[in-house]
Amino acid sequence: MGFRKDFLWGGDISAAQCEGAWDEDGKAPVEVDYMTGATATTPRQVTFQNSDGTYGKIPCLITAQLPKGAKHATIEGEFYPNREGIDFYHHYKEDIAYFGEMGFKALNISISWARIIPYGKKNGVNQKGVDFYRNVLEECKKWNIEPVVTLYKYDMPVYYIEEMGGWTNRELIDEYVEFARVCFEEYQDLVKYWITFNEINVVTIIGSSLESYDKQKLYEELHNQLVASARAVQLAHSINKNYLVGSMTAGIFTYPLTPDPKDVAENLAYMQEMFFYSADVQARGYYPSFAPRIWKKHGIHLNITEEDKEDLQKGKADYFAFSYYNSNCITTHADSENMGGNISLGKKNPYLKASDWGWQIDPEGLKTALHTLYDRYQMPLLIVENGLGAHDTLETDGSIHDPYHVDYMKAHIAKMKEAVDEGVDLFGYTMWSCIDLCAASTGQVTKRYGFIYVDVDDEGHGTFKRYKKDSFYWYKHVIETNGEDL
Repeated sequence: MGFRKDFLWGGDISAAQCEGAWDEDGKAPVEVDYMTGATATTPRQVTFQNSDGTYGKIPCLITAQLPKGAKHATIEGEFYPNREGIDFYHHYKEDIAYFGEMGFKALNISISWARIIPYGKKNGVNQKGVDFYRNVLEECKKWNIEPVVTLYKYDMPVYYIEEMGGWTNRELIDEYVEFARVCFEEYQDLVKYWITFNEINVVTIIGSSLESYDKQKLYEELHNQLVASARAVQLAHSINKNYLVGSMTAGIFTYPLTPDPKDVAENLAYMQEMFFYSADVQARGYYPSFAPRIWKKHGIHLNITEEDKEDLQKGKADYFAFSYYNSNCITTHADSENMGGNISLGKKNPYLKASDWGWQIDPEGLKTALHTLYDRYQMPLLIVENGLGAHDTLETDGSIHDPYHVDYMKAHIAKMKEAVDEGVDLFGYTMWSCIDLCAASTGQVTKRYGFIYVDVDDEGHGTFKRYKKDSFYWYKHVIETNGEDL
């Protein structure tokens, strides 16, 4: 059978991780603008100022819970990698031209809420932000690239955290829907595919990783995001009947480490809590049967109104998008080896090799995930993120030889094709990331994923010049042959 003729081959970038220009043209700061860099074994930290004027910093995974009364602040001598990113804000025409040269059929981008509505809807829309994304989207169309636009991707405006208390405040639902409305109306002529929230289940991942986090607060935040997503889906359909709006879930896929029935049961419960809890809501329109067990486990009490239930049912996703990088193992046995890398949960699988950052490489797991998701939801699937972070070397002649990137994607695309041949409805693959940028987990640019090398290090030093890697030419050929020749 092979991939459909209109298969969306492409790549994925993120406003918070590539744009830079963190305070230019009316943009307000976002949470990640106050996060330091990290390594494979040390966490990122958020810097803040306490109410008594003292400064501090705490470890974080994507988001952080500041001490009471504290506000985000810059600490002199600290480096904040996302503030500059790879300066896509000033290089977007050059970068999109590279994507066009590769023959991209699609590009997943995110729109920064803080560029469109920097300080709440009462303070109005930032027209310079609106114009910037129109320019980016028009550049995509110029190269016949279909934009897939994510509205919220790890870039919470600090204004909403400090002035409104963040996502635990239900007023954020209306604020988000207004942001979505502006985007849906402004870009009707340029966008067909939308994603409401990137990796919306990251809240449950954080809750399981850092015991210090207030789980009641995290699950309240997640519920409000799920309601906001559902309302945005309904709004999109009312504005443009041709819009297709997807959910997006972080690919937490695990195996029982042993055939011990307790490991099998533990693995099922883990997948339910980490992945299916939120995925079921967005795909099916209601909380799954196992949700009360999770609430009881963590002592959580959610105020789910009848209006919320109606919104969730009416705001189901049109397609299911997800990320996939690796798999982990779950066990009840204490004498097992932990996985390496930050944001890598679970135990080490003795049958798999790992990346330089400790993430285990499992192409077969992607095929299993595709079958599991399509069988469960019976809706079109989109792989939004899949890639390998690795160390690259820029040679003196400007070349970058990265066979490890090619080997990783070749193996995963081959398994995608097998799943498609076996009946899975997969309509696109926008790998992460088509150009080097700041990794979400560490802030490192030297954790390089892209087909395009950006000359900048983890302290922001470099020319920011772009170079094509060997994988650039390989992926161009994959697209030309619609995945038939890997």
